[in-house]
Amino acid sequence: MIKNIKIDKRHTIGVNQPCFIIAEIGSNHDNSFSRAIKLIDEAILAGADAVKFQIFSAKNHYSKYTPGFKYLKKKNTYNLIKNLEIDRRWVKKLKAYCDKKKIIFFASPCDLEAIEILKNLNTKIYKVASFDITDLDLIKNIAKTQKPIILSTGMCDEIDIKDAINVCKKQNNKKIILLQCTSLYPAPKRIANLNTIQEMKKKFKLITGYSDHTIDNDAALISVCLGSKVLEKHFTLSKKLKGPDHQFASEPIEFKNMVSKIRLYEKMMGDGIKNGPNKLELEMYKKGRRSIHVKRNIKKGEIIKIKDIIFKRPGLGLKPKEIKKILGKKIKKSISKDKWITKDMI
Repeated sequence: MIKNIKIDKRHTIGVNQPCFIIAEIGSNHDNSFSRAIKLIDEAILAGADAVKFQIFSAKNHYSKYTPGFKYLKKKNTYNLIKNLEIDRRWVKKLKAYCDKKKIIFFASPCDLEAIEILKNLNTKIYKVASFDITDLDLIKNIAKTQKPIILSTGMCDEIDIKDAINVCKKQNNKKIILLQCTSLYPAPKRIANLNTIQEMKKKFKLITGYSDHTIDNDAALISVCLGSKVLEKHFTLSKKLKGPDHQFASEPIEFKNMVSKIRLYEKMMGDGIKNGPNKLELEMYKKGRRSIHVKRNIKKGEIIKIKDIIFKRPGLGLKPKEIKKILGKKIKKSISKDKWITKDMI
């Protein structure tokens, strides 16, 4: 199993690493370059590690005869997608702006030209959307870049996932991250199936995470507690905007609160290792635990008997389990009643 995948000098994804948090801008720029820039700025302020866009063209993405989706109120799919296409001339400018602002830029490329654009810009990481995971030729060409690949697994069965993984590995690209996802917009919490995060990690021996389409942050936060090392959340300036992905996306203050809680929860989860008291617990460790005390005044040279001792706080003397070290032994120093016995006294 690949335990860690390095993205750049500041970001590594994997074991003992913080969750890599992606503000999924997607098409929420609504074909406005200034809005795209504003979204990047707000994502930075909200604490995102990366921003992600989608690079698609209607003619390569949907047939003109595609039936309308219910969640889009059965609007003409082709025309809707056409209006959400990112101007490919923006991509270089957006990448440069992100580099300047020190936030990772990447995208879901939906055709070969989009892959080539990202490759020429030395994009650090790629994403394959759930809808595209069965396009093995697309995945093969992304894998050829030898960059890390995030595979979203909405609607997938194990065969779909294995096929996509195998295509990557045939290109000698093992830097694969799997995201649990529910491909509904918004996604009901009751079918989030967050336990898949751990199950996919065990089954496929890969780093796993979560792509969240639910309304609030509950599922995202739980996913991190279940081991998500990558979290993708749709991002918008306002849920009231008209585009199809705004209503279930996270607004800046909401996203910022989510990031803050994730960073707190990561600290709360710790490393899972019991190594004795934390340095902040040392006072409690010394004063709150029990140690061996004497019930009466003991003079130097006296032999300690079981009736002479009691286990009580503080824990500044010998531990109760060390009782055999003192029973039947002569005391080297006089001990006052209710004092604890230390090593130098026996």
